[in-house]
Amino acid sequence: MRSLKTPITLSISGILFVGYSVILLLFSIGFCVADETGTSISGCPSFPSDNIWNVPVDTLPVDENSNAYIATIGPEKPLHPDFGSGTWEGEPIGIPYVIVRGTQPKVPVAFYYADESDPGPYPIPRDAPIEGGPNSDGDRHVLVIDQYNCILYELFYAFPQPDGSWHAGSGAIFDLNSNALRPAGWTSADAAGLPILPGLVRYEEVVSGSINHAIRFTAPQTRMDYVWPARHYASNLTEVRYPPMGQRFRLRQEFDILGFSPQVQVILQALKTYGMILADNGVSWFITGVPNENWDNDMLVQELRQVRGSDFEAVDVSSLMMDPGSGQVKKR
Repeated sequence: MRSLKTPITLSISGILFVGYSVILLLFSIGFCVADETGTSISGCPSFPSDNIWNVPVDTLPVDENSNAYIATIGPEKPLHPDFGSGTWEGEPIGIPYVIVRGTQPKVPVAFYYADESDPGPYPIPRDAPIEGGPNSDGDRHVLVIDQYNCILYELFYAFPQPDGSWHAGSGAIFDLNSNALRPAGWTSADAAGLPILPGLVRYEEVVSGSINHAIRFTAPQTRMDYVWPARHYASNLTEVRYPPMGQRFRLRQEFDILGFSPQVQVILQALKTYGMILADNGVSWFITGVPNENWDNDMLVQELRQVRGSDFEAVDVSSLMMDPGSGQVKKR
């Protein structure tokens, strides 16, 4: 047996060979060697860099209906993190996701809204995490990333079946390397017909020091309309004071974020630079994220609630649209 004091020498070529072999081994057994910061998740892009989710909106004009939208959602209502650590009323806080290999078996999914759902099959493990937990009666979203093919699978109101299949309200499949949007008028696993995962706040990106994408949020009343990049509405209200699905908002540039903790500053800076996209009906100014045991719930809630609806403004992103069926933005 080699002594612990025996020196070990290795040539440069040998080191390179060993390192390359380790990388190959990691990929062969399904490990992710890329980090999960920025707009990359498990080595996959969260859509191309020129996608509407991933471009700044801090210099775009204010929407002409901004004041009306803010008044409808609630100018005095606080910003609230719909994510965190532990549980709330017995349920995990936030929307989880699971990463699978390209070899994950695909199973059939029966949809209630089959005419607006991608038929699949979907590579969903039997133990895939469900929003709110297995006994939840909420939205029960299930999000799955095939990390080998960079395909995102999302379900709404999903229930596993004894035979390994799933039942769900609706479902959508997104190529994370593509800017293609869903067909006009189609829902997804979200009311606006948009993907969910690209708009979630993740602990890893906050720790990295920057969130480089728009954030998903909800409002209690929306209009029977949608604007690019959304594809679907979920309301019978027609007055223009109600915001349409897909409406972009941002934190006002003059809002001072320096007094907040570093992690909250990352979130607030993202809301200034990239803003947030109205994706579903729900509680006023609730931004959504991924559960993580490292979140400090008290800090998130107490600090973010200092931000009010009146600190936001609606943004007109129409000048960025290259094609109504694509999330790709025009070069500026």
